[in-house]
Amino acid sequence: MKPPFEEIVSEHGPTVLRVCRAVLARPDADDAWSETFLAALRAYPDLPAGANTEAWLVTIAHRKTIDILRGQSRRAVPVAYVTETGSATEAWEPSDDGLWAALRALPTKQRQAVAYHHVAGLPYAEVAAIVGGSTDAARRAAYDGIRALRRSYRNSESDILQKESTHDQLQ
Repeated sequence: MKPPFEEIVSEHGPTVLRVCRAVLARPDADDAWSETFLAALRAYPDLPAGANTEAWLVTIAHRKTIDILRGQSRRAVPVAYVTETGSATEAWEPSDDGLWAALRALPTKQRQAVAYHHVAGLPYAEVAAIVGGSTDAARRAAYDGIRALRRSYRNSESDILQKESTHDQLQ
């Protein structure tokens, strides 16, 4: 017997949100999250009872993020800055330590592989099914992405430490 859809949203909503925010910037990630669960709500009655719900939702989120990325090239440039309002998904917020920016700076395949495997916890076989390609390619993309994150994150930390030591020396 399948659980009610509300339980699916409560259980897997934070994971899907983390995946969306790992691939997209905040306002677009929130839109992708909403679109994911609207599409999932429509398709939920046809989902088999033994299906991996989390992988199914991450697959939908992947498709929604691709739609948003494609739409960004066709989107009009805003003329004025509009302040953000609070989100209904305030349960989890990424820190401002630069790691999430470094993640979003990765090439698309690496960013998706890291997000789906390391953020959502999906096995490489499911990552490969979502992104396309082989399990080995998904594993390699995640490895390359993590390696690039370590390099860029360590460099940014050493830059901060150098700035702090220079500041201390000047005082």
